[in-house]
Amino acid sequence: MDRISIFGLLLAILAILGGQYIEGGSVSALADGPAALIVFGGTIGAVMLQSESKTFFLAIQLSSWVFVPPMNQLIPGLRKVINWSIIARKEGLLGLEEAADIETDHFAMKALNLLVDGGNPETIRASLTVDFHTRENEHLKAAKLFEAMGGYAPTIGIVGAVMGLIQVMSNLSDPGKLGPGIATAFVATIYGVTSANLLFLPIANKLKTIILRHSHYEEMMIEGIVSIAEGENPRITESKLTGFAAGS
Repeated sequence: MDRISIFGLLLAILAILGGQYIEGGSVSALADGPAALIVFGGTIGAVMLQSESKTFFLAIQLSSWVFVPPMNQLIPGLRKVINWSIIARKEGLLGLEEAADIETDHFAMKALNLLVDGGNPETIRASLTVDFHTRENEHLKAAKLFEAMGGYAPTIGIVGAVMGLIQVMSNLSDPGKLGPGIATAFVATIYGVTSANLLFLPIANKLKTIILRHSHYEEMMIEGIVSIAEGENPRITESKLTGFAAGS
């Protein structure tokens, strides 16, 4: 559980509601069902229109990483690669067959199987690099959906504001209907701007950070596996890969 993300979201919400209360406004005045429907329904609909279903559902799946991010695999991955290098040095590449059978990470498992099958270093690098770039591109496309939502939400909030003003103008003769129309006009704008800057754009940036961190791990894994395939000394392999884990 990423506590700083949860704390940050709560702080942002409390700051807005607290500011509204301190200014003498009613917190309940910010609750408007029609405005929420216009902004959030319109934003999600626009994103669904622009994206492929696979990318859309992947974005939903990855959104959980904001609060429950996957474990940073760099340090554990480095240790595993060094251990594999030592095993290969002592027992040969076939000695890694058992490690491949118990490996839980799909990318590392594929890398080990390529080693055990006797693939040459360049073939292994090419195969793993294709997997690496494909997965990274798919995940970044999913993260960019939240970036797109951050662009659509304020604009749709303005649409909601205009709709509210239309309602106001069409009911000038009925003062009882002026209040709801004005509320929808202003609250829709607040929903659009606030959701973009406190929710959608931060989620997009957080996901990009996590995705790039995982890509860094897979780059390290590729270099380590290729080093083992080339028969490098475990100490040289460790020295080469240590830089990947710097700052982790």
